[in-house]
Amino acid sequence: MPRHIAIIGAGISGLAAARSFQNSGFAVTVFEKSRGLGGRMSTRRMGDVSFDHGAQYFTVRSPRFRQIVDQWQAQGYAEKWFDEAFVGTPGMSAPAQFMARPICVLNSFRVTAIERLAGGWSLRAENGPVQCEGSGQFCAVIFAIPAPQIADVAGSHLLDCDLTHVQYSPCWALMLAFEKFPLLQDGHLKPDDELISWIASNGSKPGRHHKPETIVVHATPAWSRANFELTPEQATKTMLERLHQLTKFTESPSVSIAHRWRFALVEQALSQPCVWTGSQGLGACGDWCLGPRIEAAFDSGEALAAAACRALDTKAKD
Repeated sequence: MPRHIAIIGAGISGLAAARSFQNSGFAVTVFEKSRGLGGRMSTRRMGDVSFDHGAQYFTVRSPRFRQIVDQWQAQGYAEKWFDEAFVGTPGMSAPAQFMARPICVLNSFRVTAIERLAGGWSLRAENGPVQCEGSGQFCAVIFAIPAPQIADVAGSHLLDCDLTHVQYSPCWALMLAFEKFPLLQDGHLKPDDELISWIASNGSKPGRHHKPETIVVHATPAWSRANFELTPEQATKTMLERLHQLTKFTESPSVSIAHRWRFALVEQALSQPCVWTGSQGLGACGDWCLGPRIEAAFDSGEALAAAACRALDTKAKD
């Protein structure tokens, strides 16, 4: 029986699953539609400036994740920012890049469908069947993407679980660069505001450049949902005007760009660690399984790999 697994999505959950599969003796290929790694734990670079425009930090609760974060810190890929908030260094995507080192990751590769063949699973991209090692013989396909996107790729090959009640809120993120910006205590501010929920000095995080000063602003879930169809230019204008009003700081930024996160924050989770459909060799993982935390995404990926490995090893022995 082939021991090659396809994972769709190179966020923290997908990479955690991939490393666990590899440690159990499986070959793994990860397919990621974007150029970068880490999903919402991402870093946007524009010339000489960079922004953590997705997840702003992560926390640690379990001994297992503490062990992982200690490894990231020892290798220089994470540091504490404030209180018990940690960040990747020199950008939020750094831990994902570290996790992906021993893994075959195909970036800028959008999987559009899966197909069951006699020898195993095959994947399809926008321009036709995927041509890579293991294609047509994958013993399992893992979806490490937002729950609402799974049905579009899985098609009629449905998981043994109802994902329709998993809910997300969107988020407009505004990235700005200034020559100087008012000091933010601990490098961040959570205003009590209907439009803006978060203001952070990106340069206050460990390992970042301080000039120019880079600022990340997140809109509230309610405002982001109500204004989801704005153009980036419209969102930038409205959010920047509100930032000026809140801070009483009116300097014009040298860089300003807005990014719309469609699946930013899990509002209603599945409330189980992962999804594994052993009869088909299909699985799914992500923060949407357990809750809106990076640690939850990591735990979900490891839980799925553990369940799948047990099932696949048992099947191989039969």
